[in-house]
Amino acid sequence: MTTYLEVHVIQNLPPSNVNRDDTGAPKAAIYGGVNRLRVSSQAWKRAARESFGADIDEAQRSTRTKRIVRLLAGRIQARREMDEDRAGQLAVDALTAAGVKVTPLKGKQEAKPSIADAEADALFFISNQQLENLAELAVASGDDAIDKKAAKAAIDKDHGVEIALFGRMVASTPDLNVDAAVQVAHAISTHAIDPQGDFYTAVDDAKGRDEDSGAGMMGTIEFASATLYRYAAVGLELLAENLGDVPLTGEAAAAFVKGFALSLPSGKKNSFAADTLPSAIVITLRDTRPLSLVGAFERPVRATNDGFVAASVDRMAQHAAQVQESFGLEPVRQWVVGSADLQEALAGFGDLRPLPVVLDEVREAVTACVQQEKQ
Repeated sequence: MTTYLEVHVIQNLPPSNVNRDDTGAPKAAIYGGVNRLRVSSQAWKRAARESFGADIDEAQRSTRTKRIVRLLAGRIQARREMDEDRAGQLAVDALTAAGVKVTPLKGKQEAKPSIADAEADALFFISNQQLENLAELAVASGDDAIDKKAAKAAIDKDHGVEIALFGRMVASTPDLNVDAAVQVAHAISTHAIDPQGDFYTAVDDAKGRDEDSGAGMMGTIEFASATLYRYAAVGLELLAENLGDVPLTGEAAAAFVKGFALSLPSGKKNSFAADTLPSAIVITLRDTRPLSLVGAFERPVRATNDGFVAASVDRMAQHAAQVQESFGLEPVRQWVVGSADLQEALAGFGDLRPLPVVLDEVREAVTACVQQEKQ
């Protein structure tokens, strides 16, 4: 049996540009024949990762970087006193033995970069515990060659919560790949949107009153406002396999739900301060297959005097009931968090509960579910 924990979110964004394309415009997509605001899955995954904070132990955190040699060299120096170049060389040797390709930075002879500044050929996702594993192996090896099998084993266990959730791809060494337990959809508006432009000017403060009164600079920022449908699903069996720890699986699932629900990509945050929270969160435990409710919005919602949020929540609830009735996809359990004024529309999902209470119950339910699968 495969069990999934789904998160469905309805969230309103005021005028903003939290995720922009290569031209600076808010990302968009055609869905249901009309233009929708879109926020990419990668933008929201990064926002969720950054929001974990105290919800995840530091040993379970990870770093995605090309500067992996510098990170590992620091851990080596913390274990044994040595100069930067020696630590950097040990770090390069350990990573190379593990199958991670690194390339020394080039520079002029008089300003030759340290070997510790060598970089991986591509961004590499590594957990804090994996860094400790490699540092211990490198220090223990001394002047001897680092065993390749041991190095690879050191970096292919103790993935930590972030790698277990979001996965890791290493094109040069596929056996270091970790399948992601999380699926995240691109968030889209439940309705059609019409992006707008904000023409702005900036005044040169040092200009006198008798000087040219023109603007010091001018430009245009594109923005849009929308009510978004957001969706993610966590494969609990794969998450448990990646972590190898049942209680930690429950902690990771609850941390992801909280991080995904409450995070917000930071694009143009100082210009728009679009710091909203979800209007409705529906969390579903399902033992069939993951099920997005985005089909509720293939026909775009039309604004009423009550705006888009209430109509979007109502449409999502109706669609969920229809899918459940037509296909028999009964959820194992559901939790609902939302505004009191949406209680009637959300009644089909269950009673409204405070998010902290729901997260505790999600943690317990996931732990019990994974434990049962292992028996």
